[in-house]
Formats: sequence, structure tokens, C-alpha cells
Amino acid sequence: MDDWRTNDVNELISALLRLETEDEAADFLRDLCTLGELHDLAQRWAVVRRLDAGEHYAAISRETGASTATITRIASWLNHGEGGYRAALERLGAAREGGIPYAAGRER
Repeated sequence: MDDWRTNDVNELISALLRLETEDEAADFLRDLCTLGELHDLAQRWAVVRRLDAGEHYAAISRETGASTATITRIASWLNHGEGGYRAALERLGAAREGGIPYAAGRER
């Protein structure tokens, strides 16, 4: 097991995987995180999506407020990390192509 995969991290992952709807996930994340932490997570995901779309760092920084250092770090993980960003991008793309706009079975 990698050093970062502690028992507590594994329990968090298990809890996330057991949530069934977008509302459940939103409620869990809001209880778990401060608004600042949620903003930071959402900003990182926005950077991932924009990098994947081929946008330039300066435009991403201007539009998201992320620093170029943060964007560089995210790009490194996107291209050479554990594959989590790629898996999430692929799953989200497949769900949207299949007519499921967000969480499984949930229309907005």
C-alpha cells in the first residue's frame, strides 16, 4: 500500500463510493469540507477539465483564479499521476454521451 493510503483515507474512499446520488455526495462533501476546501477542490477539477480541453495555462489561470504553479502541478498529475484524473474524465464523458448528465439516474 502507498504511504498516503492510510486506513482513514481508505475509509473515506469507501464512504464516497457508497453514496448513490449527486445530492448525497453534495451533502457529504459539505459536511466534510469547509467552503474554502470545496472551492479549492472545485477549482482544481475546473483546471483539470480545461487542461484536458487543451486550454493554455494563462487562460486557465485568468478564468479559474488558480496560480500557474497550481496549474503546472495539476498538469503533471494529469499526465504522470495515478490515473485518477483520466479515469474521472473518461467516466464523466461516457456518462454524458450516454445521456446521463450528472450523477447516475439524476436529471438536473
